[in-house]
Amino acid sequence: MKRSRIIEAAIAIALLPLLACGGSSSNGGKIQFSASGEVLALGGYSFPPTSGGVAFVDGWEVRFTKFLTTIDKIKLYTNPDTSATDQSQVGSLVAEVDGPWAIDLHKGGPLVGKGGTNEQAYPIALLDNQNKNGGQAFDPTVRYAFGFDLVPATASATFLQLASTDPDYQDMIANQYVVLYVGKATWLGNGTGGAACTTPPGSSFNFTTLPQVVNFKLGFKTPTTYINCQNPDNDPAQGLGTEAHQRGIQVQANNTVVAQVTVHTDHPFWESFVHDSPAHFDQLAALATKDASGNYNLTMQATLGVDYTRFKSGASDLPWRACVPVGPGQYNFPNQNPYMGFDSLTIPHNPSGSPTTSIRDYNDYMYYNQSTQGHLNSDGLCFVQRHYPSPP
Repeated sequence: MKRSRIIEAAIAIALLPLLACGGSSSNGGKIQFSASGEVLALGGYSFPPTSGGVAFVDGWEVRFTKFLTTIDKIKLYTNPDTSATDQSQVGSLVAEVDGPWAIDLHKGGPLVGKGGTNEQAYPIALLDNQNKNGGQAFDPTVRYAFGFDLVPATASATFLQLASTDPDYQDMIANQYVVLYVGKATWLGNGTGGAACTTPPGSSFNFTTLPQVVNFKLGFKTPTTYINCQNPDNDPAQGLGTEAHQRGIQVQANNTVVAQVTVHTDHPFWESFVHDSPAHFDQLAALATKDASGNYNLTMQATLGVDYTRFKSGASDLPWRACVPVGPGQYNFPNQNPYMGFDSLTIPHNPSGSPTTSIRDYNDYMYYNQSTQGHLNSDGLCFVQRHYPSPP
């Protein structure tokens, strides 16, 4: 074990008793709740991508200086397999730990994260009994459905990896943001080692008119509950129906298992509502505005009223651009249109429609994808229950 891992483990062990919830349970298993934005929240997205790395396909390096959110109401229920067709269906509530906890996931933490090499996580709470079911010990022979909330920022939160006076978190409180991205995007698609950038036929757009560096603060007013998450730690057990992983947390007698709230960073930048779609930044760079110092800045305000099915830069159509290899088994343009347009699948695009039945603009589109970013133990998908005006 490397010296850094030994130090991390010692810190984690020292923290656990301080974060325990509920009474003790003789010989019972325990659950350590933690939080992580995975390694991409720590270092961001390089370009050109490292071997096997995730990248923005249009050539942007994206770095975060803060990735802020507020977590609350981590819950466990019986019967995660209540319904194969409705993941939201669970049994009775048996345990709950309440925050809210404000955290900067960009800063990582002392625990080794669930997503692999160099990922870090921060401990939230340790639970050793069913505190909503008479304090009974957890049963190591059953699985418990797991869920949590991402909630609006609040001054009453417990602050983890974040000062209560942090000006960006204060801005989150004022605007009721649930998640806030702060960082900088730099176009490096012409860098050494990268693929030649290409566009579909028929476009004559001059990409040098886009800013090359964009400072961003992207705040999302998207309170969401994540219910009955799948758990990659249960592999190789078969998921229910077509699900990738078996649902729920299973404790181990006389041992501690980890339930990591994982918040992925790439969701708001996807080209489609298909999960794990490629990420782009050109369409956001086209919306950035120059300040008096000549810097380009971007907030979510710029996405209001923008047609996500046909992006423009000024009066000109903004075409697709790929600065990664294009072809079978690699990136493929979603279509050969000479303009870039994202896909909301079965949810209609209607600029004058109800936000509960349609996607009106790019703001709605980014909210919808961003609100799917909560997972369990790296990539365990959860049922998404949105608490803002949105299609289901």
